[in-house]
Amino acid sequence: MRDRYFKLRDRLLRAGLWPVSRVARIAWYCLRMAALLFVLGWLLQLVKPSWGQAVSGSVSFFLVVAAFLFCIVGFRAVKKKLLWRLRNRLIVTYVFIGVVPVILLAAMAGVTLYWFAGQFASFVVRHEIESQLRNLEAADTAIGNELAARIEHGADPSPESLSGLRKRDPRWLRREVCAWQGKRPLPSCIAPQGASLIAFPDFLNKESSPYAETFRQKQVFHQVVRDEGALYLRAAAVFPVKGEILTVVTSEPLDRVLLGGIASELGEFTLYADSGITVEAEKHESAASTSSLKISGTKDDQTQTLHPTFQVGSLAAPRGVLDREIQFPIVLPDVDWKTGAAEPVRALVDIRTRPSVLYGHLFAALGSSDLAILLEYALLAVGIVFALMEAAALVVGARMTRTVTGAVANLYEATRHVDRGDFSHRIPVTSSDQLAQLSLSFNSMTASIQKLIIEQKEKQRLENELVIAQEVQAQLFPREAVHLESLEVHGFCRPARTVSGDYYDYVTVDPHKLILAVGDISGKGISAALLMATISSAVRAYSGQSSPRQRVLSAVGGFPPSGAGVSSNDSELSPAALLSLLNHQLYESTPQEKYATLFLGLYDGPGRRLTYSNGGHLPPLLIGRDGGVRRLECGGTVVGLFDGLDWEEDSVVMRSGEIFLAYSDGVTEPENEYGEFGEARLLDLVRENRHLPLAQISQIVTTAVDDWIGDQEQPDDVTLVLARAR
Repeated sequence: MRDRYFKLRDRLLRAGLWPVSRVARIAWYCLRMAALLFVLGWLLQLVKPSWGQAVSGSVSFFLVVAAFLFCIVGFRAVKKKLLWRLRNRLIVTYVFIGVVPVILLAAMAGVTLYWFAGQFASFVVRHEIESQLRNLEAADTAIGNELAARIEHGADPSPESLSGLRKRDPRWLRREVCAWQGKRPLPSCIAPQGASLIAFPDFLNKESSPYAETFRQKQVFHQVVRDEGALYLRAAAVFPVKGEILTVVTSEPLDRVLLGGIASELGEFTLYADSGITVEAEKHESAASTSSLKISGTKDDQTQTLHPTFQVGSLAAPRGVLDREIQFPIVLPDVDWKTGAAEPVRALVDIRTRPSVLYGHLFAALGSSDLAILLEYALLAVGIVFALMEAAALVVGARMTRTVTGAVANLYEATRHVDRGDFSHRIPVTSSDQLAQLSLSFNSMTASIQKLIIEQKEKQRLENELVIAQEVQAQLFPREAVHLESLEVHGFCRPARTVSGDYYDYVTVDPHKLILAVGDISGKGISAALLMATISSAVRAYSGQSSPRQRVLSAVGGFPPSGAGVSSNDSELSPAALLSLLNHQLYESTPQEKYATLFLGLYDGPGRRLTYSNGGHLPPLLIGRDGGVRRLECGGTVVGLFDGLDWEEDSVVMRSGEIFLAYSDGVTEPENEYGEFGEARLLDLVRENRHLPLAQISQIVTTAVDDWIGDQEQPDDVTLVLARAR
């Protein structure tokens, strides 16, 4: 028996009918309880019917619970069966991610556009009513001024302008105008035939009236009012006359004629009002068939029933599929003319219009009636294109290839090769879908990694060569400070990169003479370092020549351009002549865009005289004991850019204790949020520490530059040359 049970359970498990989850077990339990109670109730009903009826309620409860739980189990089974395939999962995911939000957005856009159209229609109607009220207010002002003037002059208080208005404007045949001096009515009251005269607005002067304060400040009042069971557009204005107040009131009935003028350009209007509103004109036939409206939340929290009174205008014919009907109500807040109390919602206008009509009002300022139609067709075209794109995206999502799992397996196999360090393995690509692009990306990644490994080895080789170049370049700079009897010299250079494009040197010509050289090569890196080495070797070669001028010129392979400055002593070249020779050599042996700034100075110890020429470099400074500064600017342009140039030279006598300061732009041009380091800050540092050894001054300056840069990368080579006369 036990074996049969397990065999049956295995068969049901293979068929997916055996309850495995907790929900399924509870569902089967409820179903068994319902069956058991049903049988029990049937047996009890045989004994006593009332007992069987008492059990039937429990049976119904367990059946409902079992049905609900079986629905959950069924949904899970269908979902598992349906979404087992990855293709179906992608389709369902796309529907929930792509289609459902689009439907929700379209619904939200539709509701928003409908609400906006209704609000715009409401705005148009309110604007027209407000325009009518302001027209009445302007008429009150004009009539009141005329009456006030006539009363002041003792003339008959009758407005002659009103007669002209009634002749020129048919609307004034429907309007009523009354005036009071104090509370005495003037005989100038004009009203349509059969209309009752307007009562004096006592509420405008009552403190309890909500409009009293506003009326006292602005002296005007315009509002929709309720008077003797009818609605009116009414405006009032006051004017001081002979110690009394002249009050002028203009009124126009809010009836079918007034609303019909507005509705003629907008659509169909239906006026709803409570039972206290009477309409002078007979009701429209279709108004009787319109349902009443019930408005809740009115005064005393009671429900107000509004009945249709009349209907004016007509709904325009649709101009397209999207030109649907728009229906929107507009509440007309009114004021009781007798008490001045703001009434609850007792009247509203129901508008029926179409988007094409609203477009016409919206684009009326542009003077083009076709713009609304073009906009409608443009929106329709965009909607069609969007729908087609959605359909195409759904089709593409539904036709996902069955090679997804194969592509995943290929990716897994490829990752195993990469894990072993085999970057030469490539995934075979046989399709052109996104998974194929993923495989191609993986192949591209492994190829890039393989290439990067090769490039890394090449970069390591280049870095080793740069280290060698750095070591070679370090040999070109002076290895130790030079001290003459009357001068001590110190130099410092820190490259921004591995090798430097800055240049400095000091070469001893004899025990009493010294050549100082400071330069900056255009560009950075290896090319600048090579050019720096060329200049260094040339300066040392030229300055070391003790033979006459022709031997020096033969060392550079020719003669400098005519006019190149040389010293009067034929056995020694001057700084200007050296610059001319270097310029000619660089111009002939380097690319056109390569050049250098170079300062050359020849120091003569016995006379402490410094003869110099500056080839476009930042002018070195001579800082005296008293802090005074002399700039060494004499010279010319940069070296190596143009051929056939001459440089001027000058000489200065260095006083005892005076410091010679030459530097590159890597010292003064570094920036932070406060600006550049600057020459002034450099001068202040040297002045403050001029009594210290030159090496220590150099360290103080470079530390200050580092602090100024902060965590940023050093932008340029930092070079300093200091010399102090003894």
